Amino acid sequence: MTGTVAADSTAPTLIASAQRALRLLEAAAHYPKGATAKQLARDTDLALGTAYHLLRTLVHDHYLERHNGLYVTGPAVAGLTRYDVPTAGRARLKALLGMLADELSAAVYFTWYRHGEMEMVEAVEAPGAPLVDRDRYRAAAHATSSGKTLLALMTAEERRDHLARYPMVPFTPYTLRDPSHLPLLPRQGPRRAVPITQFQEYQLGTAGASVPIVAGNGIGAISVSLPMAQAHRLTGIAAQLRTRLGDDFAAVVFGI
Repeated sequence: MTGTVAADSTAPTLIASAQRALRLLEAAAHYPKGATAKQLARDTDLALGTAYHLLRTLVHDHYLERHNGLYVTGPAVAGLTRYDVPTAGRARLKALLGMLADELSAAVYFTWYRHGEMEMVEAVEAPGAPLVDRDRYRAAAHATSSGKTLLALMTAEERRDHLARYPMVPFTPYTLRDPSHLPLLPRQGPRRAVPITQFQEYQLGTAGASVPIVAGNGIGAISVSLPMAQAHRLTGIAAQLRTRLGDDFAAVVFGI
């Protein structure tokens, strides 16, 4: 395993299809009475054929429902926001995070925000890239890349409430302490934004980067961490993470 990310055009696209499916879910959530495939394709800048393919998958897995040619969010969206992950889904999620960890040579995490709490749903380390300390993770949204991503996606009221319960205490000398310095992301199309990073803010000797996941009213993040000695790799890995998730990962995110 090398220390760089291979730019192999034959490799599976591990992020792009998930992004497209999530964009369709976001768009559908804005039409309580339903929207046509053409409307959703137009709203998400997707080719109509691509939209139809993903819509069929989302309907099959009950994340969308189709009534009289209109698509509306389905019962599985509520299940995702409740973070009700069955054992089989968790196993698939861990396997795919492991594939990402192996490809990127970095520790990979899937974090979800539910009931006002930041939950590390699953995490997989890589050789030379151990997992960060999980004991303080829930209280460290301001100090981790995934936590800062979740805070960036929250409303101002949600952010104030979270920081009131979990103040911005210093975990290291580099921890961000001022709420006004926290990044912000729009709920619409957040994956087009630059990945959010942290350098030794949560744990000395460790750097991380994160991209957002939005499904219905639920918010989450896929993130990576590396030893500071490999921090020069983070920009490239974060860019690849932002542009590459894929069909298998989408199936796990939407099918758990």
